Amino acid sequence: MLRMENVSKIYRTELVETHALRNVNLHIKSGEFVSVTGPSGSGKTTFLNLAGALETFEEGDYFLDGQNVKGLSDDRLSEIRNEKIGFIFQSFNLLPDLPLFDNVDVPLRYRGMSAKERKERIEHALETVGLASRMKHLPTQLSGGQQQRVAIARAIAGSPKFLLADEPTGNLDSLMAQQVMELLEDINSKGTTIIMVTHDDQLARRAHRNIQIFDGQVSDIENAVANDVMRSA
Repeated sequence: MLRMENVSKIYRTELVETHALRNVNLHIKSGEFVSVTGPSGSGKTTFLNLAGALETFEEGDYFLDGQNVKGLSDDRLSEIRNEKIGFIFQSFNLLPDLPLFDNVDVPLRYRGMSAKERKERIEHALETVGLASRMKHLPTQLSGGQQQRVAIARAIAGSPKFLLADEPTGNLDSLMAQQVMELLEDINSKGTTIIMVTHDDQLARRAHRNIQIFDGQVSDIENAVANDVMRSA
């Protein structure tokens, strides 16, 4: 569960005060798939950073999995991110000199897991995204779509409750984007809550709900097609 109550984010310089988000009130239930859309500069990335506890905020309260994160220390926020949140970025953010296995292993090393448990999680995550046979390959030996699937494997290896994706198909062609979207939908069907920022209206409509952000203000819209499918399932 993710709940924001009157959350505002303000960036200040000596001369300018910019309201990136204004009085956001939002409730995302466990297991939902929510898309976030809006024009460039509207506040989408700021919203995702707040949702992922990567940035602080000036006003309001934010409850992540039942805990109010407002005012928590940097160390505690890091623990929450590592334990509960998986991140997927448009640019993949893979380490080019490490094979896939080690790329997926990086965030797990901060969890204090045994080597045996990490190995099991890594192999399962790479199998989930269809790349178990390539775990010794380097990222540069893969296509863009395959690299994004590695990034997804890295994000899900820690069994996060929340998966935050920032334009996960932005650098992919339409076929690869379709495959990545289908993978995210499959992960969501197993119970992981997903929040996805996208400029692709067609992909946005496949989510359960669409959050539209304009000038820092949030509108929450149900996707009728997706909900019709859910009701008939």
